[in-house]
Amino acid sequence: MSSAIFPGSFDPVTNGHIDIIKRAAKIFDRLVVGVFNNIRKQSFLPVEARVKALKEAVADMENVEVVSFDGLLADYMIENDIQVIVRGLRSVTDFEYEQGQAQIIKSMHPELDTFFLLTKPKLSYVSSSVIREMHKFGGDISTLVPESVLIAIEHFNNK
Repeated sequence: MSSAIFPGSFDPVTNGHIDIIKRAAKIFDRLVVGVFNNIRKQSFLPVEARVKALKEAVADMENVEVVSFDGLLADYMIENDIQVIVRGLRSVTDFEYEQGQAQIIKSMHPELDTFFLLTKPKLSYVSSSVIREMHKFGGDISTLVPESVLIAIEHFNNK
């Protein structure tokens, strides 16, 4: 059984992320979407809210599971019998960053691989940071994120 993980902070999850999840779920028998708290950034949504929104967005995909984890990605993969990291690429800049990350993991754990999927052109401008900025200034993000994310944002930003 082939298992892969699509890791990210997903803060918040976008329709670009969902597209990568759908496409990867067709390629791998089991796809784990791993949500982590990026310690380099202040969170827009709590990890629990991101996990809940993602679970709702992928509820119809039987071979996809959503988890949160702390620690090193490679350690989580080895502990959970996952062989491949899935990464979405929007640009050459994304590739350069992800290539470096893939090489670090490969040097530490030669048995782990990285699988790159190119983002669809119509979603290439969508990123979590763009969503956060648009929301901050009152922009309409409803076509860029799943409904479950809109609900989470409304809940956590009206407190």
